[in-house]
Amino acid sequence: EALEVLSADGVRVRRVAVDYASHTRHVEAIEETLGEAFADIRAQAPLVPFYSTVTGEWVREADVLDGGYWYRNLRGQVRFGPAIASLLAEGHTVFVESSAHPVLVQPVSEIVDQAGAEVVVSGSLRRDEGGLRRLLTSMAELFVRGVAVDWTGMLPEGSAGQVDLPTYAFDHQHYWLQTAPATDAVALGQATADHPMIGAVVVVPETGGVLCTSRLSLRTHPWLADHAVDDTVLVPGTGLVELAVRAGDEVGCGTLDELVIEAPLVLPEQGGVRVQVTVGGPDEDGARTVAVYSAREDATGDTGTEAWTRHATGTLTATDAPAPGFDFTAWPPPGAEQVPVEGGYDLLAAAGYGYGPVFQGVRAVWRRGEELFAEVALPEEQRDSAARFGIHPALLDAALHPVMLDVALADPAGEGRGDAGEGVH
Repeated sequence: EALEVLSADGVRVRRVAVDYASHTRHVEAIEETLGEAFADIRAQAPLVPFYSTVTGEWVREADVLDGGYWYRNLRGQVRFGPAIASLLAEGHTVFVESSAHPVLVQPVSEIVDQAGAEVVVSGSLRRDEGGLRRLLTSMAELFVRGVAVDWTGMLPEGSAGQVDLPTYAFDHQHYWLQTAPATDAVALGQATADHPMIGAVVVVPETGGVLCTSRLSLRTHPWLADHAVDDTVLVPGTGLVELAVRAGDEVGCGTLDELVIEAPLVLPEQGGVRVQVTVGGPDEDGARTVAVYSAREDATGDTGTEAWTRHATGTLTATDAPAPGFDFTAWPPPGAEQVPVEGGYDLLAAAGYGYGPVFQGVRAVWRRGEELFAEVALPEEQRDSAARFGIHPALLDAALHPVMLDVALADPAGEGRGDAGEGVH
């Protein structure tokens, strides 16, 4: 009955291939059988004491771990939550799940969050990643989060704790001071825009519209490098939205009714692209057209249209945006259950979606029926510059990720993925 009800509600369920229910009175039917099977067990004192979810106490002696202990382990309630709470109360600050897949990282994290503790929670191996490389990667993740790791067993003999660095530029990070390009839009008869993605604004007297110009590159806008598909850096669609809305602000039409993306805006590894955003004159209802174009700096035919690509077209109006249709008074929303998202960006990366740290903005996701609710945020180092955007493109892009993450985590192999939900708040 439970299987039928849950399946009807859209919950993914499967029956475990056993003919009794663990941790219930059903186990009592095999107590005698287990007693005979466990009769010859002779335990030793653990070299590393552990906190038992059976007794709710530390296990340091051998006499605790007799055959009866393992029967009680199967029959009794699993005291997992109280065990984690007790360890937190004793001051433990690092929890590493030693298993074939980190299924318990999420519940441990929830207990830690409820306690308001500053704790590191991590896994060790992962499904389909059970080798030494995954284990060492997990150890490295702990190490960079402040956990002491003894690496001496992995280093060459006689290295004294030092190894040669790779001979290639393994970290594409520039240490030269980054300065804004020295342009004086006013001296060129233009107006400044005070926007990270728009350099100057020119009024078009004949139509009453405006032309916004800019130059984008990985040197001047390094955060865009964190948005790539199959190793090709693309300006996100949310960046085109930001350009259109900001251009509309120049003529008092800051509401974007529609934007149709026609072609991706690719950023080259070297050099940059010139960008133009055109806003037409008002029609009889006051609406205006908007379009986004680009041309590579090394393109030929600079004075002709063949060098330019139109990436998006849309409509701007002066109407106020509709009021939010969701009440955020209670958060998380009543009746919603938290969805684990750990490892989701790794799955998207394996599928070719290269989201770097700036675009990995999903912090938490909840589900209620067919709806998804999410919290998204920018990395700390991006928040000062975010005030110059209407909405930072990386933040708006992250608001679209919960559906992608939900689909990827529901079916890591990418086969037979079901509906990931119709709404995101």
